[in-house]
Amino acid sequence: MTTLDERHGEGARDGDGRRGEVAPGPVEAYGPATVPLEQPVAAVPRAAGSKAANLARAAGAGLPVLPGFVIPDGAGTDETALRRAWDELSDGGARSLVVRSSSPQEDTEESSLAGQFASVLDVRGWRAFRTAVATVLDSAHRPDGSTAPMAVLVQPMLTARVGGVMFGADPVEGRADRMLVSAVRGGPDTLVSGEQAGTDYWLSRHGRLLRTDPPRADALLTRSELAHLARLARQARRVFGGPQDIEFGFDADGRLWLFQSRPITAMAARPPRRARLLGPGPVAETLPEQLAPLEEDLWVAPMARGLAAALDIGGSAPRRLLRTVPVVTTVGGRAAADLRLLGTVPPRHRWLALLNPAPGARRLGSAWRVGRLSAALPGLATDLVADVDARLARIPSPAALPLPALATELRWTRAVLVSLHAQETLAGALLRDPPKNRTAAGTALTALSEARARGVPDDQVVAEEPVVLALTAPSVRGRRRLPPSSGAAVPEPGTPTVEQLGHEQTPTGHPAPLAVAAGERPTPHRSPIPALPPREALRLRIRWVQELQVRLVREAARRLALDDGRVGLLRWPELVAALDGGALPGGLAERVPSAESPPLPDAFRLADGTVVAERSDGDEGRGVSGGRAVGTVWDGTGARPPDAVLVVRTLDPALAPLLPGLTGLVAQTGSPLSHLAVLAREFGLPAVVGATDAVRRFPAGSRLTVDGTSGDVQPGDAP
Repeated sequence: MTTLDERHGEGARDGDGRRGEVAPGPVEAYGPATVPLEQPVAAVPRAAGSKAANLARAAGAGLPVLPGFVIPDGAGTDETALRRAWDELSDGGARSLVVRSSSPQEDTEESSLAGQFASVLDVRGWRAFRTAVATVLDSAHRPDGSTAPMAVLVQPMLTARVGGVMFGADPVEGRADRMLVSAVRGGPDTLVSGEQAGTDYWLSRHGRLLRTDPPRADALLTRSELAHLARLARQARRVFGGPQDIEFGFDADGRLWLFQSRPITAMAARPPRRARLLGPGPVAETLPEQLAPLEEDLWVAPMARGLAAALDIGGSAPRRLLRTVPVVTTVGGRAAADLRLLGTVPPRHRWLALLNPAPGARRLGSAWRVGRLSAALPGLATDLVADVDARLARIPSPAALPLPALATELRWTRAVLVSLHAQETLAGALLRDPPKNRTAAGTALTALSEARARGVPDDQVVAEEPVVLALTAPSVRGRRRLPPSSGAAVPEPGTPTVEQLGHEQTPTGHPAPLAVAAGERPTPHRSPIPALPPREALRLRIRWVQELQVRLVREAARRLALDDGRVGLLRWPELVAALDGGALPGGLAERVPSAESPPLPDAFRLADGTVVAERSDGDEGRGVSGGRAVGTVWDGTGARPPDAVLVVRTLDPALAPLLPGLTGLVAQTGSPLSHLAVLAREFGLPAVVGATDAVRRFPAGSRLTVDGTSGDVQPGDAP
């Protein structure tokens, strides 16, 4: 089956058989087998198909459309009428024609089905015309066994000096106030097929040139031609009631022709003005994995309250803002912080920030507090660590606690995490960084290495050396994962061993308060926990309290006859109500875990819940369909991985059947306006073009992270 994709190439002839412009002219209806475009029935999609109907509406509104006729869906085989229509339009076979699909299922507001049906170009002679019509009708048979309704659109070929695609809005940026034009020499066929990347022009709503890509490309289109295109886009918007995806061509005499018009089916998400700048930032150190609903309530909510308290004390943000905007939130189950509130990015308008007296007033108002706090914070941290250790030492094994007591201890853990996070944040901002050999992680690596050297199994390491928990992330749904031996066998240079630090116990003198709280007996080899700098001591207690929460929740799940995965689907109020004697929520059995979400970009904004990565200069590829995905590279041959990221040289339309079920798409060449890019946006499939040497650099079977917004493509599960 021929699958050339609506190509409008060269070779048109005028009425005298000479190559050149084809002027519109009336075509009579010779019977039910043919309907001229200017007749009202040609504007009915059910009979003429969407493509022909759109052109008929455009022609009726005075837009520059070539003449032609339609063979309606289900029309009878009136050979005489069809022969007369062909003879009139082709000037007895002297003029080349294009025979195109026109199905009611394509070019709609819901789906373009771009390039899914056949078109045949440069059709000369009656026999070739009949074959071309049969080819188009045959393409109505879909791979899934269904048959689409199909009309056939016939028009003259046109010699195009420059052709291309124009979007009445910018679908890649999601901007309705911009127009995007991509042009190539000749007709638009090589552009929409992905064979050639065109020169891109961004225009304002009124046609003013904003920028081009490549910046110093040859001027395929003049300013006057760009103005004509902008006017055509505005006219099409009025005719069809919305921005259009238009294929166009300028002939040798400079006349503009409309080849195709259809609705833009997929616009990229556009964050609203003043949308918050979010990112995993420092919170990813504590909560790097995707969280279940209960885990969000146990760990993200206290962290957000603690950070807000620290920012309020430090005068870093207005109290009113801190009360209404969470410092830390979750997106797709992954923790993300407000990067501006945390001060990790500069203000939007630096000059206005210099003129704004509020930040200075806040700093003046908090200076005395911060000054006193810097001196008092080490003592406050020591007191808080001692209180936490004492409470941990008093808590019996979760198995010995009645259900109401489990709820009481869980309430305490959430409350104390707020204080721990607040003081840890202040300590990080106001106190000196500890030396590398006095961090909780460095001490934990040493302890893990020595425990493994003694032959302690990994599942018993925490019971012997609770400091090792500093190397793990909390989870109520699975077993903790310790770093591999290769990553933990060699301590940091200058790191003292646990035995060397053994005389420095915690302020309460308890060598392992978490183990006591968990009902574990101290082992003969357990070493006292070394005294750490204030911030590191606080960070370690945060992790200990989280681990206690995990054990309390798992015990609660056992009592409530829930497995670890099911209890994670509860929300905090539901769990507490059940522990206080209430019933579990109805419909819990029908709840399902959220699908795995890809890692969050370093910086992003939300548009109706959709993650839109912040663009940065120097991204290697070009994002043409927004979204972020992680998957396994597939070259389109052999068995398809369940999370396949298709990596190809060009966006060949023949790849369209492969798009459903893909996780991502990467091409070495291509245009954001090619049919495959349009389809990728319709499927919500992250796609990147212009990824240099992608086929060689990303072999089949390797892992790949694709960001279809920023154009970033990185090997591995996360950048």
